[in-house]
Amino acid sequence: MLVLGGARSGKSRYAQGRCEAISGQLAYIATAQAYDHEMADRIARHRADRGERWLTIEAPLELPDAIRASAGTAGAILVDCLTLWLSNMLLANEDIAAWSAELAKAVRSCTVPLVLVANEVGLSIVPDNALARRFRDEAGWLNQQIAAVCDEAVFVAAGLPLTLKT
Repeated sequence: MLVLGGARSGKSRYAQGRCEAISGQLAYIATAQAYDHEMADRIARHRADRGERWLTIEAPLELPDAIRASAGTAGAILVDCLTLWLSNMLLANEDIAAWSAELAKAVRSCTVPLVLVANEVGLSIVPDNALARRFRDEAGWLNQQIAAVCDEAVFVAAGLPLTLKT
């Protein structure tokens, strides 16, 4: 399942709830990196919001491998979020197309319920600089690619889910 939405739309809460409806151990694959105090506080808050059923795996770059490894031990996997992962890839000057294809393979072959969270960033104005425009474009292409291999896609706005694909 791909859960899309804007900032503070409720997408992560919705995705977490979908995973928590599944019994057993849950894996939370975090892509964020704490480069400042504000982000470190966000990460700590998110960890506190999850119960003891959750095992947190940090994968700022190696997301496909983390999904494959978690599928062997978890009853369900939550990836939060693809947009931060994409930012990490851009900042590391990685081959986005190759990594996105590898991610799509990992999603397609996952043997347990997998919920991926991503921001929809293409609903606003065209950014004024090349890096921001590239990020917006890459995020749109990544979301399309992952939505194509997911069985379900949901858009969350104002905390309300809208089913895009079932």
